[in-house]
Amino acid sequence: MLTQETLAKLDWEKTGGLIPAIVQDAVSGRVLMLGYMNQEALSRTLETKKVTFFSRTKNRLWTKGETSGNFLHLIDIGTDCDNDTLLVLVKADGPTCHLGTTSCFGSLEPEWQFLRDLELLLGSRRTADPSTSYTASLYARGTKRIAQKVGEESVETALAATVHDREELKNEAADLVYHLLVLLQDQDLELADVIGILRDRHAAREAKAEAK
Repeated sequence: MLTQETLAKLDWEKTGGLIPAIVQDAVSGRVLMLGYMNQEALSRTLETKKVTFFSRTKNRLWTKGETSGNFLHLIDIGTDCDNDTLLVLVKADGPTCHLGTTSCFGSLEPEWQFLRDLELLLGSRRTADPSTSYTASLYARGTKRIAQKVGEESVETALAATVHDREELKNEAADLVYHLLVLLQDQDLELADVIGILRDRHAAREAKAEAK
């Protein structure tokens, strides 16, 4: 999050009082939109944790979602090396674009975005009729069966690697990731929670290495 020192360095004069703000999904990394903030909009964003821009067409502050309900909840915010552009990490309530799409940049998306989309889809199947999909039937059979499937796919993935069957390894790894995502959703967890653990471990190792 922006510190007071960083805020003081923002070059408002260079940008004519409006700083470009690139909005990015905090989990998937997908760029959602580009807006502009003046100092008041930035202050409102930091205060309410809902992303607020200065609308150049309406000539006023505009909180994304104020009419649609599709708010952008602030996760983190930083600036570039020239202190004249903001990068805003968010959790979106729904589609960001007024056209009803996830991003204002259409279908352009990073590969990792699909994994996030799949995670959300799997989560939505938790309360679905078990007869409607394999995923829904897994949830209906309970945690024990889901965990069993993760174990089975782990073994099959390892076996494919031991015989150096690359195609089989890719397929078994895909099955493993799928069932692991289902298990995490079953336990009210997300892949982001796992990534957080890996990030913390990495930071601890880096700190330990620097201390030597």
